[in-house]
Amino acid sequence: MSEWTTYTLASFLLFSPRTYYRLFELYNLAIWPAQIVALMLGLAVLGLWLRRDAWHGRAAAAILATCWLWVAGAYLLGRYDTINWAAKYFAAGFVIEALLLVWAGIVRNRLVLAPPAGIVGWGGFVIFVFALGIQPLAAPFAGRPWSQLEFFGIAPDPTTVATLGVLAAARAPAWLFVLPAMWCVLSGATLWTMGSPDALVTPAAALLALLLAGLRVRRAPA
Repeated sequence: MSEWTTYTLASFLLFSPRTYYRLFELYNLAIWPAQIVALMLGLAVLGLWLRRDAWHGRAAAAILATCWLWVAGAYLLGRYDTINWAAKYFAAGFVIEALLLVWAGIVRNRLVLAPPAGIVGWGGFVIFVFALGIQPLAAPFAGRPWSQLEFFGIAPDPTTVATLGVLAAARAPAWLFVLPAMWCVLSGATLWTMGSPDALVTPAAALLALLLAGLRVRRAPA
């Protein structure tokens, strides 16, 4: 029994930091120029966000669902599965979230996307902008090469953070938050175990989104 006390989180890590980040480098090279397409999709969400029309929530949900499906297939199954046996289960979670976005956002039209207003609306908007344009820069700030950038729509961390920003501002059902929040905690724990200086970025952004969503619920009329 005493042997278990000698284990740390690092004892269960299946790969080295070098292998993990090299995976993103090879992934980026293999899918180019998908990064440009993903950026255009992110900007499209911002454009939909700034103009209120009945169909804008459905369009944003469709874009987010597409991104979750891409990450599930191209990254988690296509790349991450080569170094982590649990990747297939993570991919299943991403597919489930994509289907939930389709159900809630497209079929039920329950993502109310309106121009930012108030602390919740602007907070969610800022979180999305952060995930789209700032979070990818974590790689060079942490001393990693530009070739290892993680982009919205094609890498899991910025995709989940951006989604949480939309959900917080769009009066989304609470159950849509569960899988993105779980991934953010899991990713943060993985990066923390590897000693990455940006380990707390994704969990902190997720926590802020959840706090904003909670604030919105408290302010909602009874």
